[in-house]
Amino acid sequence: MQLDKHLLSGNEAIARGAYEAGVKVCSAYPGTPSTEVFEELPRYKDALYCEWAPNEKVATEVAYGASIAGVRSLCAMKHVGVNVAADPIFTAAYNGVGGGFVIVSADDPSMHSSQNEQDNRYYARAAKIPMVEPADSQECLDFVKAAYEISEKFDVPVLFRTTTRVAHSKSLVTFGERTEHEAAPYVRNTRKYIAAPANAYQNHPKVEKNLEALAAYGCTSPLNRVEMKGTKIGVITASIAYYYAKDAFPEDASFLKLGLTWPLPMDLIRDFAAKVEKLYVIEELEGFMEDQIKAAGIACVGKELTGKLYELNPQLIRERVFGDKAPTVDVGVSAVSRPPALCPGCPHRGFFYTMSRHKDFVVAGDIGCYTLGGSAPLNALDSVVCMGGGFTVAMGMSKAFEMSGVTGKKIFGVMGDSTFFHSGMTGAAEIIYNKGNVIPVVLDNSITGMTGHQDNPGSGYNLKGEIAESLKIENILRAYGYQNVIIVDPQDLTAMEQAVQDALASEVPAAIIARRPCLLIKRIKHDIGKCTVDTDKCIGCKRCLGVGCPAVIVENKKARIDRNQCVGCTVCAQVCPMGAITREEK
Repeated sequence: MQLDKHLLSGNEAIARGAYEAGVKVCSAYPGTPSTEVFEELPRYKDALYCEWAPNEKVATEVAYGASIAGVRSLCAMKHVGVNVAADPIFTAAYNGVGGGFVIVSADDPSMHSSQNEQDNRYYARAAKIPMVEPADSQECLDFVKAAYEISEKFDVPVLFRTTTRVAHSKSLVTFGERTEHEAAPYVRNTRKYIAAPANAYQNHPKVEKNLEALAAYGCTSPLNRVEMKGTKIGVITASIAYYYAKDAFPEDASFLKLGLTWPLPMDLIRDFAAKVEKLYVIEELEGFMEDQIKAAGIACVGKELTGKLYELNPQLIRERVFGDKAPTVDVGVSAVSRPPALCPGCPHRGFFYTMSRHKDFVVAGDIGCYTLGGSAPLNALDSVVCMGGGFTVAMGMSKAFEMSGVTGKKIFGVMGDSTFFHSGMTGAAEIIYNKGNVIPVVLDNSITGMTGHQDNPGSGYNLKGEIAESLKIENILRAYGYQNVIIVDPQDLTAMEQAVQDALASEVPAAIIARRPCLLIKRIKHDIGKCTVDTDKCIGCKRCLGVGCPAVIVENKKARIDRNQCVGCTVCAQVCPMGAITREEK
């Protein structure tokens, strides 16, 4: 039955596809551009279970456990999250599945919200699991359902790779009905699911045979299709690059559009290549398909024209492949640089301002809103590597200073509450176990802020909005052996400075929790007011600009507060030497 069409993003369509495929257990850690898949899933909570896990490895293991128990399961993460989840993914490839098991990896070409531009197609190849790549929202829905069929047919997890444009672009989608997948009665199978060396040894040949069977399957799979028009130009492509290429190449170009991109259907590719005079491979980031096609002895061109960096688009392809540079028109307006900044009233601002006042502090940061603590004018971070690295990188730096005889450095490791639960607890254990000269700091804003306010084990709520057990960070740190856990409101600059000095002077292991909820949490009633400047008192010293608040500006050599942005946090008022900034009484 044909149902109404709906305008959905790729992420929303993936959630719908999981629902229609009869999925029963879903687990994820939020990460742009994958987050909205799981924000959409609670819509179907009567039919399936969904959760935010503490990190991607946990999410993968929960979903895989559900697969072992016989139901269809889903986990999702951004591309760097697969680094965290790689351990169970690689092992699950050897063990096989019970119910279908699909892993969504959302890559981020051009690094819109990521610390690198890794191409996760190589994970499918390295883990020896099939990979499915949709190009639009309808394919996101349809290909998810196909991925479960592939997973169960070949007894293997499936990597479902999207990119930022596929995940966030919207297109029309036709819904289908949910098809329940009934799990077979659970039967204990230690030979299959215990990943001991002897079992893994026997599983590896099966994995290799699977890849051969999948390559043959790809040659006839409806996920891969040939669009034959002319014989002069042929294009092999996949994902969003398919639409870019369709726009850029001549109308008589023929296309081999791949949806099952690992293992590559080389016989299908060879047959397509024989029908065209010149073959192009158009793909974003690495030459994943091109390199394999060339290795198979099939002549083609691609990366030498399109390059390996950043997102493509139709105009870039026209320019780089055909030399067709679009004309530009000078309209007399120059672009204005607007770097990201901590929000007005952000609770992290007071902490980073305090750090910025001490030139002998070395601060290892982490991934989150607080990464912006490294930006001007705060400039309060020395490093940001990966989630959880705030504590452990600080530990390594402290030991390096110790071994090289560097003195006078005071080392802090910094991360948020969600990151603490994600991968910070092991770092906290590392510091205290190996006697690190490091002060661990948790910036607790009571939410997972950067990815759009998802709950975490410390927020008191779960993905479905139900009240959940709230893990207390201070209790965990004390259990580890931090005898002096200092809890401070970071917007009180005097208290924040005192907390730092107390931690440094502590004769027992100390840690700091800078705690104030994010102002954007809707369920919390915030005391929001406005600050104002007495221009008669203002001397134009610009010290208030040092806190990096977007609401604070200078006009005619005097400070001014933008009332449309100010939330009355008073951090700027606390740094004003003349008392020219005050908070209005409500």
